[in-house]
Amino acid sequence: MPLALGGAAGAFLVLLVAILGGLSSTISSGGGTGPTVCAPPSGTGSSLTGTTDIPPNYLALYVRAGQEYGIPWNILAAVGSVESDHGRSTEPGTSSGENYAGAGGPMQFLAGTWATFGIDGNHDGRRNRYDPADAIPTAARYLKHNGAPGNIRAALFGYNHSDTYVNDVLKRAASYAKRSGRTPSTAAPIGCASGPDAGFAAAPNRAAAKVISFARAQLGKPYVWGAMGPNAYDCSGLTSAAYRAAGISIPRVSGDQWNHEPRVPNGHEQPGDLVFFNSGPGTSTTNPGHVGLVIGPGKMIAAPHTGTVVQIQPYRRPTLLGFTRPRKA
Repeated sequence: MPLALGGAAGAFLVLLVAILGGLSSTISSGGGTGPTVCAPPSGTGSSLTGTTDIPPNYLALYVRAGQEYGIPWNILAAVGSVESDHGRSTEPGTSSGENYAGAGGPMQFLAGTWATFGIDGNHDGRRNRYDPADAIPTAARYLKHNGAPGNIRAALFGYNHSDTYVNDVLKRAASYAKRSGRTPSTAAPIGCASGPDAGFAAAPNRAAAKVISFARAQLGKPYVWGAMGPNAYDCSGLTSAAYRAAGISIPRVSGDQWNHEPRVPNGHEQPGDLVFFNSGPGTSTTNPGHVGLVIGPGKMIAAPHTGTVVQIQPYRRPTLLGFTRPRKA
C-alpha cells in the first residue's frame, strides 16, 4: 500500500499481470468508454502462461491502466498480487474497512492518499477505493507521480516505504515478465505489435511527433479548469501547450482552436490533429466544449473534466464534431 509499511505489496502486482491476461471486451480495440488498448491475441492459451491466477476483470483493468499511464504491465500486476492477491484476500481492509495501518481496497490506499489521488476510473460518479475499476488506475497514477516509469524502484518505495516491499514487487514483476516471454523493462501487452506504444500510430512529420511526445509526457496529471501546465491542464490548455512545445502557436480555448485551424474530413485525421466534441455547457457546432489530440486510429490524449487526469481515450462517440490540423503540423 502507499505507506511506509511492508505488508501491502500486492497492489502493484495486480497491475503487472493485467497486460498479459485474457483481455475482456471492455478493453478490446475501440470498445468501452475509457482508454482502449489492443485486441485480444489469438492463441491466448499458451501466450498467457503464468497469468491464469489473475481474475479476468482485474487483467482487463491492469491492461487499461498500464496503457493509460505508461507503467510496465508487469510492475502493476506485481503490486496487485502483493497487496491483496488481486482483490481475493480475506484480510481486513480489502473489500471494506481498513487494515491495521488504515489502508483499504484491493490496492491498499490510505484515506488521505486516496483523497488526493483517487480516480473515478469507471465514470460512475464515485471514487471508491474498494472498487478495482477506480483503485487500479489510481495506483498507476500514484506510481507515475512517484517517478514511474523512469524510476520504478523509487516509485515503488514511494508507494510503500519498505525495501522488502520493493524487492518483493520487483521479484514478482520479473517472474511475470519471464513467464510471459517479456523482460521486466520491455514487458508489453500480449497482442500489441508495438508494446507500450500500442495505439500510437506513427506521426506524419516531426512537428506532430513533438506535439504527441509532449502530450504523452503529461499523462496522469490532473485536470484543472483554466490550467495550462506544467502540473495540471484543462482540455484546450493541454492541446495549446503541446503545440507550443513544437513551436506552433494556436488559440488557447477549444472554440477558437476549432474556428481558427483548417478542417480535416472525418476519416482523414492523422496523429497530431485536434479532435473536437460538441459537449459541455453552452457548446455548439461552432463552439465545441472539448478537444483532444489524435494519437492513432480512434484514440486520443485528452484532459476530460474535473476529477480526472490526462489520459488516453477513444474519440469515436456521438458528440464527435470534427478535426482540425494546425498549420505546420
